[in-house]
Amino acid sequence: MTLIPSWRLFSLATIFALIAVSTTDRVEAGSVLEGRIENHIKGLRSKGVLRGDERTAWLVYDLTEEQELVSINGHTPLQAASMIKPYLALAFFHEVKAGKLTYGTTAKRHMELMIQKSNNDSTNWVMRQTGGPAATEALLKKYYPSLCRDIRLIEYIPAGGKTYRNLGSATDYARFLHALWYKQLPYSEEILRTMAMPGIDRLYTDVESVPEGTRVYNKTGSTAMCCGDMGILVARGRDGRTYPYLVVGIIESGKRNTSSYSTWISRRADVIREVSNLVYLDMKQRHPL
Repeated sequence: MTLIPSWRLFSLATIFALIAVSTTDRVEAGSVLEGRIENHIKGLRSKGVLRGDERTAWLVYDLTEEQELVSINGHTPLQAASMIKPYLALAFFHEVKAGKLTYGTTAKRHMELMIQKSNNDSTNWVMRQTGGPAATEALLKKYYPSLCRDIRLIEYIPAGGKTYRNLGSATDYARFLHALWYKQLPYSEEILRTMAMPGIDRLYTDVESVPEGTRVYNKTGSTAMCCGDMGILVARGRDGRTYPYLVVGIIESGKRNTSSYSTWISRRADVIREVSNLVYLDMKQRHPL
């Protein structure tokens, strides 16, 4: 996945050259980290921590160097759970920018509840404003096709939050986060603000090596079949600079873990934290953190 900010204009020959360089750099710079993550997941499977029916996907992108470092099952569509919610925010704000919706007090309250608290009633309210699942997916694919190649919006969030039909991929989430970071989406700063509000995360909180005070913009996803997180971490360097990078981690079960949900989701959340720890340790080798 080669991510190039839209505000950078290149000739066709230059673009091809950049893609070739980026691919070579990723193999050289990212293969070590990708290998570490793959070995870690294999080790967890051998110990029975991850079952054979569980699929995982991982994507790591260094926003400072503009390099993809890890893509493991990046294009595999998996259950989106609540990680679909930033896309609903994008669709809503697209319509606000087009003059078809208003971002007033009520909308702001629902937006914050949807992203910060993962409130499903607010999520469905936001989706209704853009015409429901099918109409919202059509809007996103029409105007933001490169960010939602694997996105499937099939359903409102059912009562009890048991949503298993909406889909997304790690690559889609990474492209979304990249565009968001570079303020290429409508109301990017407002989406970032809501994603930075205090809440649950599996990329920073209780991650052994990530320093306290690291800024995180994220959205988790949790069901009896899916545990995930997508986010941008902004690491502080010893040189006073910041070094942002994005991490996406998804674990999807082949069966519903209803009787042992708390144990299952807690342990899978810890797996994502373990991978986030590996990523930060790798970032320390690349930048003066």
